[in-house]
Amino acid sequence: MRILITGSSGFVGQHLCQYLASIGDEVIACPGPDGDGALDVTDEQAVRRRVSRAHPEGIIHLAGVSSVAWSHANPAKTFLVNGLGTVNVLQAVREHAPAARVLLVGSGEMYGRAPEGHRSREDDIPRPLSPYAASKLAGEEIARQYAASYGIQAVCARPFNHLGPGQAANFVVPSFARQIAEVKRGKREPLIEVGDLSSVRDFLHVDDVIRGYRLLLESAEVGVRYNVCSGTGRTIRSLLDELLALAGVRAEIRTDPARLRPSEIPSLVGDPSRITSLGWQVVRPISLALREVLSEYGA
Repeated sequence: MRILITGSSGFVGQHLCQYLASIGDEVIACPGPDGDGALDVTDEQAVRRRVSRAHPEGIIHLAGVSSVAWSHANPAKTFLVNGLGTVNVLQAVREHAPAARVLLVGSGEMYGRAPEGHRSREDDIPRPLSPYAASKLAGEEIARQYAASYGIQAVCARPFNHLGPGQAANFVVPSFARQIAEVKRGKREPLIEVGDLSSVRDFLHVDDVIRGYRLLLESAEVGVRYNVCSGTGRTIRSLLDELLALAGVRAEIRTDPARLRPSEIPSLVGDPSRITSLGWQVVRPISLALREVLSEYGA
């Protein structure tokens, strides 16, 4: 399949482009917003030109603001990129590639708070608690409207947390790994600064996530939402403890108020039944992702 990827230079985008090429897909990589071949999805005309030239059979729309913390400080920019950017991509598809399959990547964050022990399902009412989550929900509704009104073959993925090499250092596991590596090399005192370690999240290795995206692009039902998750929750503390054990490091743990979010979700775990019904399953253990991230930081 000839697949255009927005946000191809990001954490998931880099892994996705490599995977698609390895299975024989033709990849049209659209990094952004800076660098060679960059595509700013808020630039309507630039998006139209890129889609018109590419003649894609499939599009995976990854470009967007991905940090919950950043979105709280920059809500207008978050909605501009995640909302208007999605409109621009879908309108370009409508005008220049109406037969293309489109995968819109949302987020499990849009579910918001759930009762303890509940695994969020796609038919749950979303209750977003951040500009990031609200903007992702807006993008998803835009996609559903384009599917219903104009026949665009749009599918919506709701990925939960994912880990692996190449993730930005401001995300939780890379932040831990960087500090642990500095402690191990004697570049900082044996102290790890953290946010809320009690939060429970549903983690996947990034390799499992990108396999899910490729499957959804080709096989999912148009207009339908799909969780991409494991169905199992882990505390952030358990990840930190495992990272410390893998690195052989002992350190004091200290809460940094600056790392706490304005509205934290105590537990966010998804139900993967819908995507597993298509044949997808978890293959990579989280322990592998943790080792890979530690190795990336030299620990």
